[in-house]
Amino acid sequence: MSALIEDYALIGDLQTAALVGRNGSVDWLCLPRFDSAACFAALLGGEDHGHWRLAPVGARECAHRSYAGDSLVLESVWETDAGTVKVTDFMPQRDRAPDLVRIVEGVSGSVEMLGVLRLRFGHGAVVPWMRRDDDHHVAVAGPDSVRLRSEPPVPTFGRDFSTRSEFTVEAGQKVAFVLTWHPSHEPRPALVDPHDALRRSVADWRAWADRCPLRGPYREAVLRSLLTLKALTYGPTGGIVAAPTTSLPEEIGGVRNWDYRYCWLRDSTLTLETLLALGYEDEARAWRDWLLRAVAGDPADLQTVYGLAGERRLPESELDWLPGYERSYPVRVGNLAVGQLQLDVYGEVIDSLHAARRGGLGDRPHAWNIQRRFLEFLRDHWREPDSGLWEVRGPRRHFTHSKVMAWVAADRAVRTLEEDPSLRGDLDGWRVLREEIHREVCERGFDAERGTFTQYYGSRELDAATLLIPRVGFLPPEDPRVVSTVDTVRRELLHHGLVRRHSAECEPVDGLPGGEGAFLACSFWLADALFLTGRTEEARELFERLLALRNDVGLLAEEYDPEAGRQLGNFPQAFSHIGLVGTALLLTGRGTAD
Repeated sequence: MSALIEDYALIGDLQTAALVGRNGSVDWLCLPRFDSAACFAALLGGEDHGHWRLAPVGARECAHRSYAGDSLVLESVWETDAGTVKVTDFMPQRDRAPDLVRIVEGVSGSVEMLGVLRLRFGHGAVVPWMRRDDDHHVAVAGPDSVRLRSEPPVPTFGRDFSTRSEFTVEAGQKVAFVLTWHPSHEPRPALVDPHDALRRSVADWRAWADRCPLRGPYREAVLRSLLTLKALTYGPTGGIVAAPTTSLPEEIGGVRNWDYRYCWLRDSTLTLETLLALGYEDEARAWRDWLLRAVAGDPADLQTVYGLAGERRLPESELDWLPGYERSYPVRVGNLAVGQLQLDVYGEVIDSLHAARRGGLGDRPHAWNIQRRFLEFLRDHWREPDSGLWEVRGPRRHFTHSKVMAWVAADRAVRTLEEDPSLRGDLDGWRVLREEIHREVCERGFDAERGTFTQYYGSRELDAATLLIPRVGFLPPEDPRVVSTVDTVRRELLHHGLVRRHSAECEPVDGLPGGEGAFLACSFWLADALFLTGRTEEARELFERLLALRNDVGLLAEEYDPEAGRQLGNFPQAFSHIGLVGTALLLTGRGTAD
């Protein structure tokens, strides 16, 4: 039986990340980057697909765990009849090579410890060749090499294609393990001092967290979400991955299992606004610059998702040797969404660059030229059907949210020209375009009989994305069509108090069988919409219910199953944490609708 998704905690070094279970097992780690092949893939299979467990002999789960203050350093405390130990897990921000450090510290008594390391390169498919090199255990397979050492050295031996460490730790004693990856054709990288690395890691994370100006009842939740977003940032480029995992299911046993280890443009505006609102200008600028590099080129070739450095080719394939999380198959790597037409991303890019300008980031010389070309593309193509925000794998449709975001693109371009007349652009033509889109959406995307905006033209299907209409400024919050849409979504998409993306009773538009959980970002959108339409207490109640769904270290996946009471989907999910911060800012008076 797999661990629950919420049983995991996140550690990382701003280039990749690992998931550590309550049982002391690292069950997911891709090296050297977020999108590399995993060397620990037990999360999507079993122990034979790679993991590293470090725990007291015979113990099942730690007694309690937490991050060391405002950091990404995880501390797990184990209590046994023989005594108590603390295991500290972290990944120091790397100089050149990635390191995973695990420090065992005796708190009381005398505790027997067992470490079991199973390295499996290639997403759990390749058993490496193991050898000793001085005090190191070295694993090599093709391009990958991993070294394990302990300080002080402890008895370590091989058994059943694993490397085992057995030792006893007394009160006051410390034993540190360091796992280091490097290309197999290169010499061993410089050794990291685990204890000095721990001090520096805690100090670095805390210094970053101290820049957050938010105070009050939601500070802890907001700060943990910000730290998570920072941990999902690929430091060399500034890109932010949607999640560090692939194929964690939206339905247990289902087929909606996607690779989220890439950067989605749909996250861009909310991410920028979140970072700017809380004073993280360096991160906002890095994300803006990543965005400009990624989208450069022919507007017709704009994708919804890119690689960590803006790579465009992310071919999707299935890993048939992995059975999937709780038999949720297939396990996928890559993402076919790169080839879809999603008109909303043009609006999201232009809105992001407008937010960056408005937020004081300045401009890049080519940024406005990119926006102009996007507007010209939209002028010719906004009437076409597309695959929409939810990246449906069924037929293209005229999705209401996509058209609203096309309006956002025209609106932000018009506002930019009005604010800075020195810029070149077809102001009158874009005003006409803005009005045309607005008129068509209100005529064809609104069901007057039911009093609600629908998922696509002519349908009775609802879409939680219509909750964003007041947030992006398409209609004011007090407009009766907005109020009635919010009420209809609450009435028909709410499931045990949480919001589904679309109606469960209707045939899914994504062309896939089965269902999914409640989408957490959509639930935050409902809280925002309630707040904007004057129902502040209801918004606060929903927000606090959502906060209660976080796991013990403050993390959220993509979705939640309210009937089973468990998290679903890739984990932790940037979109969920961006939603959390955005709602908290609205409720505390720091956020505004556009």
